[in-house]
Amino acid sequence: MPKQPYPEEFKIEAVKHITERGHRVADVSAWIGGSRHSLYKWIEE
Repeated sequence: MPKQPYPEEFKIEAVKHITERGHRVADVSAWIGGSRHSLYKWIEE
């Protein structure tokens, strides 16, 4: 079964933790259970 994509609002909140609140990508990745690669991609978007 393919993995469901994260909702857009979830991605925005995750990126805000990094860009606005100063959290590290590695920490946010661990909190949400997603890959660092995905987070970097979301930041670019």
